[in-house]
Amino acid sequence: MKPFPKWLLLLSSLVTGVTGVVYFALERFYVPTDEFAIGHPLEPWLLKAHILAAPVLVFAIGLITLDHIWKHYRCLVPAGRGTGLAAMWVITPMIVTGYVIQAVTSVAWLEVLGWAHLAAGVFYVASLIAHQRMFRGTLPTVVATVRPASRRTRGRPLPQSGGASGSARRRARRV
Repeated sequence: MKPFPKWLLLLSSLVTGVTGVVYFALERFYVPTDEFAIGHPLEPWLLKAHILAAPVLVFAIGLITLDHIWKHYRCLVPAGRGTGLAAMWVITPMIVTGYVIQAVTSVAWLEVLGWAHLAAGVFYVASLIAHQRMFRGTLPTVVATVRPASRRTRGRPLPQSGGASGSARRRARRV
């Protein structure tokens, strides 16, 4: 993955995740000392920061979709596949619930959507962290020699060799 989209994804995920979890914790568990206070004074600022950081996260996900997610999904890359798929499949419910929360006025639906958004967001951040930790210390050239799966090779393990031949390297560049 290219450095700019990777760091944009990681930083926007971090900012969006931290502001969301801290906002949730302050909203649910903070008990004001003043009898006339509604909540913690940082709640509106955290919510605004979360709402401003979320579109950057959606943009970063869009940046890596074709270059990283779709390419590795199509090529059946085994390394990090489980954690990557977990993060990929929870992105849509996280984004949809985040947008719908801003439009719904029913208190009961807000409660349900809030919990669903929190669960999806925490699961996304956890699977993204697991996906990143899986590749600590591995070489980025490991994935470059994997070719797209055809009907004949799908499900069969790739041959293990000391290095890729010239034609295999050319095929890997075209992917």
